[in-house]
Amino acid sequence: MLSVLRVHLPSDIPIVGCELTPYLLLRRPDKTVTTDDVPESAPLDGHFLRYKWYRIQSDRKVAVCSVHPSEQATLQCLGCVKAKIPVAKSYHCSPKCFSDAWQHHRVLHDHAASSVNENGNEEEEIFGRFNSTGSGVVNATLTGSASSASLTNGSTSLYPAAVTQRSGGETWFEVGRSKTYTPSADDIGHVLKFECVVVDVETKLPVGHPNTILTSRVIPAPSPIPRRLIPVSGTDMMGQLDSDGRISSSGTFTVLSYNILSDTYASSELYSYCPSWALSWPYRRQNLLREIVGYRADIVCLQEVQNDHFEEFFAPELDKHGYQALYKRKTNEVYGGNIHTIDGCATFFRRDRFSHVKKYEVEFNKAAQSLTEVAVQTTQKKAALNRLVKDNVALIVVLEAKFSNQGADNPGKRQLLCVANTHVNVPPELKDVKIWQVHTLLKGLEKIAASADIPMLVCGDFNSVPGSAPHLLLAMGKVDPLHPELLVDPLAILRPHSKLTHQLPLVSAYSPFARGVGLGLEHQRRKMDITTNEPLFTNCTRDFIGTLDYIFYTADSLTVEALLELLDEDSLRKDTALPSPEWSSDHIALLAEFRFQTRPRR
Repeated sequence: MLSVLRVHLPSDIPIVGCELTPYLLLRRPDKTVTTDDVPESAPLDGHFLRYKWYRIQSDRKVAVCSVHPSEQATLQCLGCVKAKIPVAKSYHCSPKCFSDAWQHHRVLHDHAASSVNENGNEEEEIFGRFNSTGSGVVNATLTGSASSASLTNGSTSLYPAAVTQRSGGETWFEVGRSKTYTPSADDIGHVLKFECVVVDVETKLPVGHPNTILTSRVIPAPSPIPRRLIPVSGTDMMGQLDSDGRISSSGTFTVLSYNILSDTYASSELYSYCPSWALSWPYRRQNLLREIVGYRADIVCLQEVQNDHFEEFFAPELDKHGYQALYKRKTNEVYGGNIHTIDGCATFFRRDRFSHVKKYEVEFNKAAQSLTEVAVQTTQKKAALNRLVKDNVALIVVLEAKFSNQGADNPGKRQLLCVANTHVNVPPELKDVKIWQVHTLLKGLEKIAASADIPMLVCGDFNSVPGSAPHLLLAMGKVDPLHPELLVDPLAILRPHSKLTHQLPLVSAYSPFARGVGLGLEHQRRKMDITTNEPLFTNCTRDFIGTLDYIFYTADSLTVEALLELLDEDSLRKDTALPSPEWSSDHIALLAEFRFQTRPRR
């Protein structure tokens, strides 16, 4: 007979909005062991599995620490209450917890104070508004509110009101009848109970005892400090809000670039400082989606997007928010793992703002094969390919704007835009390969530019710090022949050094922060390296902090209007690197608002 051998949950702590899927180990009637589900629609030997989820609510009210969400709160910051900051952020589990977190916590107070300008109007924040999902209205959850009248959690259809049980000062509310369950705000501070039992198809009665497991208390999804869009064009206006709350201005558009950290690389060995529940993919995918959607960018360039995660999660979820998706998976000459979990570059654009014209896929492996056929002696071809073939790719898309370019001389002309999205992931010692890949991409973009008068954006994680040869090639159009990184060139693929050039007028989008003066820009300037005009960091782990990610644009055809403010040490919790419960990647997102320039008639 069908029997349940083991039940456990892969995550220690349930989080609001993050799906819980128990792991079940079953023994079939033929004595074989499986993890496959046995639903009522497909019974096995006259039996199937029935699931139930309960919320266990105690008569005793419980508040959760905002810093250590697995701990109960013992004190509350009254300053938060006065500043009308969400009550969930005011709780702490001990005086030491509050003291250690103060440097981070006081930023909440500063943001609350600055969010009201002289006219008493709140400034628009691009992501993580104080009332965002997951910040939790804990007052409501502490009163032991009853479950909703009908259950919709999971994939099952609506069914009658929850059945409750009461025992020893505890009330059990039935909240779900699917194998999976997604905790809601009503569950915050409460323990969940999962029940699984084998049921006879004929009698619909349980066979044997149910298998149960209890979770720890449900915690609200941590929400990061809001990041605002800072104007750099010299005006104080930030554009108007459209019907869905998105900042928009005629003739402008926004572009997001973000390495989201593939689940394959998000191991507890690499990121031991991040809680295991915050590293789990069910948590990170919801947190990343909430962040990405919150930016409301017109164009989204993501790196390290696993193939299966693109198909099963990001493409369908962002489709719901009006985005069309394009994807280029990395090649797998070197990669030896599951082809479904290999990562790549994904570019999304809002259908109401742009339409798709053309797609180019750059495979650096193919370029390496072409290079070795021409430039490398036969005896060295194998060694050359071993050095050059690294599976990296770039995705280039040409889009057509659906909005008018205000003030254009020829309003009937099609407004095209070329967007390149890449992840140059090459071992640090292979400096020649990294430079060669960036140069190869730029020469490809030059060909597109030669065929059409088209503005260009180059986005991605280049794994190259400011001042490195790849960065200088992008930003300056050339590399000094005496640059030390050019000394690493065993295949002579970088010679003559005079060929390491391009004619695209590329400028780093964040450079205005380094040059700017005025309200808001001075604070951002302190987060910039004024010698390179780049942010101090876009990647922050225990072992490394520095800038690896960029958005470059052609300065003769585009103008930067505004930039997403950068993070600083005050925005990251004390002694915490990325990823963290608040930020689910080891990189930070970059976002710029651009305006198409009006060019003089030729």
